[in-house]
Amino acid sequence: MSDNRRAHIRTALNAKVSVTHPELGRHVYNTRDISDGGIFIVTDTDALPSLGDRVEVQVQGLPVPAPVLQMKVVRMTVDGFGLQFLDE
Repeated sequence: MSDNRRAHIRTALNAKVSVTHPELGRHVYNTRDISDGGIFIVTDTDALPSLGDRVEVQVQGLPVPAPVLQMKVVRMTVDGFGLQFLDE
């Protein structure tokens, strides 16, 4: 029996995203994967949000500005953090 409890299939995606946190400010990171439920951000910095924090995320490098999405930190690992899309 699998221990995978994921509700959505992940797809590898290497994209630059801007993550804006109320106290930590704006940082640009790379993504590792995306799903219908959220994205995983790869980072090696110490200035990380905490579980449950809300952040604004925007994909960078597109020909037109991408929408700014509201997301919540739902997972922390040694190589980054997982964000969940919020319905707003």
